[in-house]
Amino acid sequence: MRGELLARLAQTKTYDLAVIGGGATGLGVALDAAARGFSVVLLESHDFAKGTSSRATKLVHGGVRYLAQGNIALVREALHERTTLLRNAPHLAQPLAFVMPSYKWWETPFYGVGLKAYDALAGAAGLGPTEFLGRMETLRCLPTAMADGLKGGVKYWDGQFDDARLALALARTAAQQGALLLNYCPVSDLLYQDGKVAGVVCQDAETGARHEVHARCVVNATGVWVDGLRQCDGEHSGQQASPMVAPSQGVHIVVDRDFLPSDHALMVPKTADGRVLFAVPWLGKLILGTTDSPRHDLAREPLAMREEVAFILGESARYLRRAPLVADVRSIWVGLRPLVKPQDDDGGNTKKISREHTVLASRSGLVTVTGGKWTTYRAMAEDVLQKCMDERLLPQRPAGVTVSLPLVGAGAARGRLGMNAPQGLHSYGTESAVVAGLPGADVMLADGLSEAMVRFAARHEYARTVEDMLARRARVLFLDARLAARLAPRVAAILDEELPGCEPGLQPFLELTQQYATVPV
Repeated sequence: MRGELLARLAQTKTYDLAVIGGGATGLGVALDAAARGFSVVLLESHDFAKGTSSRATKLVHGGVRYLAQGNIALVREALHERTTLLRNAPHLAQPLAFVMPSYKWWETPFYGVGLKAYDALAGAAGLGPTEFLGRMETLRCLPTAMADGLKGGVKYWDGQFDDARLALALARTAAQQGALLLNYCPVSDLLYQDGKVAGVVCQDAETGARHEVHARCVVNATGVWVDGLRQCDGEHSGQQASPMVAPSQGVHIVVDRDFLPSDHALMVPKTADGRVLFAVPWLGKLILGTTDSPRHDLAREPLAMREEVAFILGESARYLRRAPLVADVRSIWVGLRPLVKPQDDDGGNTKKISREHTVLASRSGLVTVTGGKWTTYRAMAEDVLQKCMDERLLPQRPAGVTVSLPLVGAGAARGRLGMNAPQGLHSYGTESAVVAGLPGADVMLADGLSEAMVRFAARHEYARTVEDMLARRARVLFLDARLAARLAPRVAAILDEELPGCEPGLQPFLELTQQYATVPV
């Protein structure tokens, strides 16, 4: 599969669009452009969704917080996109009920009124009505919530999803539409003609082969790393690029479901220091988070800070009868958010920095997009392509082609298995029969993970390494780091069979599992 992709890349051709970055935004742009009939190439330096796009809180949401901030337009757009995403990928995104427990008499009416407004904004796109709950109803939904002082609660609906697998579905759907996508093929430079960006220089990370890829339009969709490419472009054009991104990091802790054995998520809108706390059932485990801390470096594998872990565990102890301890943590992971930096920003409170996306074009024609969130990836892609057309880098073609475009594997929803059920064959949607027909379908490496799934990932899902498989095709690293370490040698052996000559990266992955299993205290 990869050999064929590299052969296509080596052909002399000028693409309509070259996208740099294989996260949610870049993949969304590639899919939209290919669906409109443009010729598209997308290049990712690591694996698809390796960065921010595999480290979300797994929520498809309209942004209740933004409603409180008065950002009605952002909430309305996100609610519309939430419905579109759930419809186009029902095997990877599902509705989820949230409960806000109230420990003060005024919290239920106060938050309930706001959530009723959230329902009103959603209109026909709503997933379920907001309900005011009494004390006993709240405990039925959240059986392990702190009962002392509980007054009641509010139940509302949003969605959740498997972020890394959704990114992969975007990549594969774009490929079905004719796009050429390559992971492990970093862009090292930009090409110019008459002072305008005319393509990119990239290098296959596995063979070292260098390629010049010509394109009429180049989009920089590298997330928190967009400023590096903008700086290179600015040096060439003589236009200094001021930083766009003020990164923040979000930490997530994963524990067993028995800390909250429910199909409802717990949401605290305002903790002791004003942050939000989630306890979300996901793929058989419970995710606790998240933090929102300024970050001044751009590490590919950022580390959690001691105070962030203390915040999550400490706040969890205020709302759960049996609070998770450090010894209970199955995995801990950190994601960087590409928040758009205002010009007068002093690097302070990230809650005040824009959550909206920004699209701009440089003097040389490099189009950059950053900011936003997973839920609105499709709308962001439309905005990017509109910018490309407004700058006359691409001819005008109508938008809206991805509104009703099902992603690979879409068909019937997961049935009675929601996103809170462990991953398994049902996670592949309409492709489950293909997976079940591969060698090793009846050989289970762990619950919900068969040898056939590893083979499917190598043959059809762009997987090249053990990390690709156990972090993003199956989400074992994010759910239980020590289990991932135990599975790694066998997964490496299967990849050796499927991808002869490709280095599966066993030792680096084992080192990574240590990071995910280590809680700073």
